Amino acid sequence: MPQRPHSGAFLHRLQAGDLTLMLAIRSSRTMDVVHIARSTGHHSIMVDLEHSTMSTDVAAHLCAAADGLGLTALVRVPEREYGMIGRLLDGGAHGIIAPRVETVEEARQIARACRFAPRGQRSQTNMVPQLGMRPTPARELNPVLDDAAIVQILLETPAGIANADAIAQLDGVDMLALGANDFTAELGVPGRYDDPRVRDAVAAVADACRRHGKLMVLGGINDRSILDALVPLGVCPLRITGTDTALLFEAASLHAQQAMAQYVE
Repeated sequence: MPQRPHSGAFLHRLQAGDLTLMLAIRSSRTMDVVHIARSTGHHSIMVDLEHSTMSTDVAAHLCAAADGLGLTALVRVPEREYGMIGRLLDGGAHGIIAPRVETVEEARQIARACRFAPRGQRSQTNMVPQLGMRPTPARELNPVLDDAAIVQILLETPAGIANADAIAQLDGVDMLALGANDFTAELGVPGRYDDPRVRDAVAAVADACRRHGKLMVLGGINDRSILDALVPLGVCPLRITGTDTALLFEAASLHAQQAMAQYVE
């Protein structure tokens, strides 16, 4: 049997309650950013194809680099872009984040696109970076990659939250996430994470995950006081430390301020 990808360790780490750090990648286009993630203590990366013009080819290279460095690589695909999922998984991604899912059928299509028959409809291949590009027969490759593929369903609307329990029941779904930025915008209170409806939504998704043995992720909130109040509801310890674009801006702004202060002095 081929060696199993290390993405299973990522889920086990979260299930054990261990803090797990993820770097989001939006603007970087070389493997340097993956090495930086590894060197700074991150456990995983999220390649964001929903909010960037990055090609699937570049995304796959970043994922394959992460695999070689022992990091777990997830890709957030554009809304309802089921066709690119197989190519990303074939290219080195360990899992998929599907944004703005609202119905059980949408979630089922994502889960099935990530797994081979009979559990899904992923097109057959026999060589992937996660297994060292070693030709592997389907009877060995399929169960290994099926078990290793991570599927995170991102709920960002009231309709999605209403269907959280039914989505959490689906075979092949590993994680449900609440995207607080889009959710508060949908509620008409963008950025108001202290709105009681946010807490109600977190509790509803966390309860659904608890009932069906899935992990619950909370994204989009950086306010420590608000997070501290919501995490005990059942949020797993996956933390996005930042997006490469935002981190570059923050560092450039800080260095510009320091240089200006030194010049004035």
